[in-house]
Amino acid sequence: MHRYDGRPGRSVPHQDGDRATRAEVRAGHGVVGDRYAGRAAHRDAALTVLAVESLEALAAELGVPAFDPLLARRTVVLRGAEVEALRGVEFALDSGEGLVRLRSGRPANPCAWMDVVLAPGAHRGMRGRGGVRCAPLSDGVLRVGPAVLTSAVPLDPARAGEVRRPARPIRTGTAR
Repeated sequence: MHRYDGRPGRSVPHQDGDRATRAEVRAGHGVVGDRYAGRAAHRDAALTVLAVESLEALAAELGVPAFDPLLARRTVVLRGAEVEALRGVEFALDSGEGLVRLRSGRPANPCAWMDVVLAPGAHRGMRGRGGVRCAPLSDGVLRVGPAVLTSAVPLDPARAGEVRRPARPIRTGTAR
C-alpha cells in the first residue's frame, strides 16, 4: 500500500499495517491489495525491486543511520542482487512458494517524499539506484526471507546498490 499522496509534508506518514510478510502477485494485475493493482497505467510497473545495498550506500553518503527499507516504498527489497542490471530483462524470484516471473522496465525513480521519510538529499541520492519497475508475468507468492533470483543476464553481487545513471545523449547539429 502507499500512503505518500500529494506533496511531501514535514512528517512521515504512518506505516501501521504496511509491513507484510508475503505478497500475492497476479500476472498482468500486480500485487493483490495494492491500490494501483489492475490499473492500466501501472501494469508494466506493478512491482518495484530494489537492492538494499542502495539504501545502505545512500545512508553512508548522507551521514545518517541505516534506513528502514519499508520507507523506500518498494515492493521487493533484495540483498546481494545487482538490481539495476535487470532493466529491460525478464527474471524470476522464488522465495519458497514457486517462481514469480517478472519483466523489468523503466527505473523506479524516487519521489520527493524520500527527502522526508529517509533524509534530506535522499530524493537526489536515490536517482540511478532506486530499483526497477516490473510487470508480473506469472501468478505466485513472494514472502520475506531467503529468495533465489534467476536471470539470463549475468549479475555481480558485488555491484549490488551501485549507481547506474543513463548516459546523457550527445547532441550534434550544425552551428547557426
